[in-house]
Amino acid sequence: MRSLLCAAGAAGILLFAAAGPAVADGGGGAEGFTIEDPRITESSGLAASRAHPGVYWTHNDSDDGPYVYAVDGRTGRTVATVTLRGIGDPRDVEAVSVGPDGNVYVGDIGDNLGGTWNHVWIYRFPEPKRLRDQTVTAAQLTVKYDEGPRDAEAMMVHPKTGRVYIASKKKSGGAALYEGPERLSARGTNTFRRIAGIDQWVTDGAFSPDGTRLLLRGYFGAEMYRWEGGRPKDIGSVGVPLQMQGESVTFTPDGRTLLFGSEGKGSQVQPVGLSGDQLQESAKKADGKGDGTGKGDPADGGQGEAGKNRNVLLAAATFGVATVVVLALRRMFRRR
Repeated sequence: MRSLLCAAGAAGILLFAAAGPAVADGGGGAEGFTIEDPRITESSGLAASRAHPGVYWTHNDSDDGPYVYAVDGRTGRTVATVTLRGIGDPRDVEAVSVGPDGNVYVGDIGDNLGGTWNHVWIYRFPEPKRLRDQTVTAAQLTVKYDEGPRDAEAMMVHPKTGRVYIASKKKSGGAALYEGPERLSARGTNTFRRIAGIDQWVTDGAFSPDGTRLLLRGYFGAEMYRWEGGRPKDIGSVGVPLQMQGESVTFTPDGRTLLFGSEGKGSQVQPVGLSGDQLQESAKKADGKGDGTGKGDPADGGQGEAGKNRNVLLAAATFGVATVVVLALRRMFRRR
């Protein structure tokens, strides 16, 4: 009986390894990491650094102060704490994104009062050239929506145009994606206008590094969109790791892996590999798939080489597990 149990255990291990998503080497953090800093207990946003490969920006949700943390994706340790000056007291910080202009954008866009604040804020500061504890001056940008107050947790800066987008959380009328002005101004109010409905309870989002994909996540699911002409086109769901309170997501710098984060002390940032049509266009071209039209290779159902490799591995593991179980059963019955 012990042999049979050992075989079953081996089967579970093999099947788990085979069925797990393929994760590309997108630099530090591509295999996931654990946030070690005891000060970070409500990591609510995540963004890959442009200036420091393998480093990810994050922040607490609320009641923390004007702080942003740079975390090493190889070790999970904080390598810099940035204190923002020139802004008021943050209310409900929910998102972070890095723009093509070299700035880090922090979205104080949540609304714990259920979408009643008549304005929210975005803080913008230059991404530090050196990673060390420091204080920087940030611009405080006032934001309103053309449809009135909204509760939101997802803010994304397009990596090519620099335009800022916010996705509201799902309410009775459904979530929506809002587009900011072509350039945000520190003077006056920046009005974000609704451009698309989103059928999801959105807790964060991210553009792929080449700007051809948009991922919006919720607590238990995520949707991938092709970005065409400044608008999202839904191309299917993406599996989300089971997390206590899934709050954040970002792409690795190579665009081949998603990193999903959660709130909580010592929270894990977990990877999910992408393949087929969910890959950004530049990665598909590099793999010899697609022609820039967003269509996958019909020969493999659009799943890409990584998807085929996983299927081959799963088949091999299944065969191996069956062999182990049969041998164990024979051994057990011979002993009787």
